Parts: sequence; C-alpha cells; structure tokens
Amino acid sequence: MRVKVSRKAHFNAAHRLFRADWSFEKNEATFGKCNNPRYHGHNYDLIVSVTGEIDKETGYVMDMKELKDLIKAEVEDAMDHKNLNVEVPEFKELNPTAENIAVVIYNKLRPYIDSSKELEITLYETPRNFVTYSG
Repeated sequence: MRVKVSRKAHFNAAHRLFRADWSFEKNEATFGKCNNPRYHGHNYDLIVSVTGEIDKETGYVMDMKELKDLIKAEVEDAMDHKNLNVEVPEFKELNPTAENIAVVIYNKLRPYIDSSKELEITLYETPRNFVTYSG
C-alpha cells in the first residue's frame, strides 16, 4: 500500500525576474512588477511530499523528523531571508521563478530521499499562486 506523507515549511526570500539579455522594456512587459531592479520579496510556503510503501517495522513511509531536518538544511538554511538572484548559487544564471525554485528544491532534496519513493514539491509564492513539481 502506497501512502503520501507531507511536511509543510516556510521561508522568506527576495528576487527579481528578468533576463539580462533583454531590454528593460521587454523585461517590464514580460515580468511586470516582478522586474523591479531593487528586487521584491515573497513569504513562500513549501509542501514536500514523499510517497512510498509503509515500512512494516516502523509504520512510516519516511521519518517526518528526518524530512523536517532535511528541508531545514537543504532549503530553509539555503534560501530563507536571502536574495535568490544574488545569494543562492543555483540562481546565478537561472531566473528565480516559482517554477524554477520548485525544480531547484526538488533537485536539492531528491538525492536524500530513497529512490523507491516519489518526491513532490508544492511551492506557494502567494496564497493563490503555487506550482507543483514531481520530477
């Protein structure tokens, strides 16, 4: 029997959506307020879900304390109260859209989750705007 377990986390970060190879006008037309040269911030909500078989000995799909610690080490410590464009290496050349942030988080966590288990990342940029990525 496969079961999905999820852990919710939160981090605050600033970013700017733009392409250096585009004019300011094209960036403004495409990204609007998110193209602010002085950056802008979001209060991100993150849901990390792991789906797999229930371990017969522990009754767990995954130890939630282990998942909590993994999210803190790989995501919160790396992104919380950071300027994503400037301080997070993965975004030096990658536009930090919600879509790209979700993929980066997935790639940071995937090596630590048993390969027999599915991993899903849901990232809320606002209470109404969110993305989901599962590899």
